[in-house]
Amino acid sequence: MFNKILIANRGEIACRIIRSAKKMGIRTVAVFSEADKNAQHVLDADEAAYIGLAPASDSYLSIDKIIEACKKHDVDAVHPGYGFLSEKGNFSEALEKENITFIGPPKDAINAMGDKITSKKVAESAGVSTIPGHVGVIDSLIEGEKIADSIGYPVMIKASAGGGGKGMRVARNASELKENFSLAKSEALKSFDDDRVFIEKFISNPRHIEIQILGDVYGNYVYLGERECSIQRRNQKVFEEAPSPFLKSVVRERMGEQAILLCKAVGYYSAGTVEFVVDRDQNFYFLEMNTRLQVEHPVTELVFGVDLVEEMIRLAAREKLPFKQEDLKPRGWALESRVYAEDPSKKFLPSVGRLTKYKPPDNSVSEDCIIRNDTGVFEGSEISIYYDPMIAKLCTWGPDRNTALIAMRYALDSFVIEGIAHNLSFLSALADNQNIISGEFNTNFLEKEYKNCFSPLDLPDNLRLQFAIIAVCVSKLCQSEFVEPELSVFHGNQPKSDLIVSIGESHFKLSAKRYATEFVVMDEKNREWTVNIDWNRNTSIARSSINGEERVSKIKREGDNLLINYRGFKSSAKVQTLREAELRNFLIQREPEDVSKLLLCPMPGLLISLNVSVGDKVTAGQPLCIIEAMKMENVLRAEKNGIIRKINFKAGLTLNVNDVIIEYE
Repeated sequence: MFNKILIANRGEIACRIIRSAKKMGIRTVAVFSEADKNAQHVLDADEAAYIGLAPASDSYLSIDKIIEACKKHDVDAVHPGYGFLSEKGNFSEALEKENITFIGPPKDAINAMGDKITSKKVAESAGVSTIPGHVGVIDSLIEGEKIADSIGYPVMIKASAGGGGKGMRVARNASELKENFSLAKSEALKSFDDDRVFIEKFISNPRHIEIQILGDVYGNYVYLGERECSIQRRNQKVFEEAPSPFLKSVVRERMGEQAILLCKAVGYYSAGTVEFVVDRDQNFYFLEMNTRLQVEHPVTELVFGVDLVEEMIRLAAREKLPFKQEDLKPRGWALESRVYAEDPSKKFLPSVGRLTKYKPPDNSVSEDCIIRNDTGVFEGSEISIYYDPMIAKLCTWGPDRNTALIAMRYALDSFVIEGIAHNLSFLSALADNQNIISGEFNTNFLEKEYKNCFSPLDLPDNLRLQFAIIAVCVSKLCQSEFVEPELSVFHGNQPKSDLIVSIGESHFKLSAKRYATEFVVMDEKNREWTVNIDWNRNTSIARSSINGEERVSKIKREGDNLLINYRGFKSSAKVQTLREAELRNFLIQREPEDVSKLLLCPMPGLLISLNVSVGDKVTAGQPLCIIEAMKMENVLRAEKNGIIRKINFKAGLTLNVNDVIIEYE
């Protein structure tokens, strides 16, 4: 077994690998860029090595610097995690030349499966079902147009060396092909240093299901069930689970068998994932093979009780698989929510900044519930523009799917992040969505349900009232009102409703009395609610019970207002006396600033290109410029017809949020 392992990665996956290595008694070495010198993975490791400036090309993608760190710290092996160098055969080869073990598959398997064109050819020859398409590199747009016409729209443009949704674009017609072809090539070059793309038929409304495999150097293989990964935005997974609520057992077995056939065909060993798209009739087609650990591996670990990172390390040390297929029995259900630094209300554009508050739910293990949060950040961490925007992977397990979902809702309710935009409200809404609960969804679910954008849900009447009740109790707590010596009831001496609670445009007349352990709230119709609430000025979580109905809400004070957030429902709340509410009607309202003639930068990023010049006439929907942030290129389009009056920035400059890029006449 190895004495010391270097983790050639960062963030939560580096922390995850360090945990397993420490459990095995193996020392660890973290590598870090200038941006990560104070990162969690650096603190967790036994040793750390600085490897360069913040851009990944100067640090985490530099094979020479990783090798130099390996030599300096005298390591036996390197675990690449996922992303960066994890699927680079030349990295594995460079380590081999230095007699350092690569914790992953052999380089030939990486090269064969890491290239989507080659992998598809291998899959076809191995008897694995594949998607119709052109199995070859597309060199020009003209060639791409001919192939798309022959296949038939819609088509998918895919980076040959791609993964994680990078370099993938759907074209539903020739116009979209023209625009997305160059974007896919550009993203592929930046993410993988390889701009080759190919085109295949886009299968509408499929499920995205993947098979986890393990194999040793002696030719033994097992598959550890499947993961359902259909909830995606921009071809990147958001919400995963194991097993799939859709797949039949006979189809699961066939998919597992074909995944192993593919592994045998390329002499694969280590942990890997074979991904499939599955249509509504449960016909499945090979999509790609990821020859490394997957982001969503924890759900498989929770269901099968197998530490995949530990198994990867043991397999790299040439140990034999410790179990056979018949030994692997799934237990219960697991879910994973990917917590991202992004703004769902702005089409999930990434967000950067400092985590001024970061309070995840506590990890816990019991017979009927597990909560696990894999993360690489802490309160005060900086989310930069240079790397993937994922903050954490929140996982729950239960003996059945419903229990796992209930645990996920509770865990998301209890998760607090402040300082940056994030997707917690969106994830909470997902976990409470009836289609998710019923298992009726596919890869187009987010696009149809939220049109690739998520805004706070409309408050139903009962929730407006409950928000008002919570707000009035929090207001009383803020006033540090004296606690009465004993609990009594109002009976006939009900005081008049002396407060106005505004929840958005709705207004409630309420009165509230605080007693020893609870509040009693009444309205002008003498309806009464007994409220127990656990909240103080130093926390963002309010745990309340209203007439026995329990709820975990997030509350943030903004001036005189409270911002209440619950499972995607969000509203401001203002508590006033009757006189304050009356006088407020005389206040002059400030008109919002008119930005209709401005193109504002929606996120920090690099201005890659400008598609227009001063004086140009533009139409609604026309591409104006491209902003790169967190390895993704984002096209900014005109929202209406107009004429370009002024352009304030040149391509190549870094922009901040709300920088005015273009002004219209």
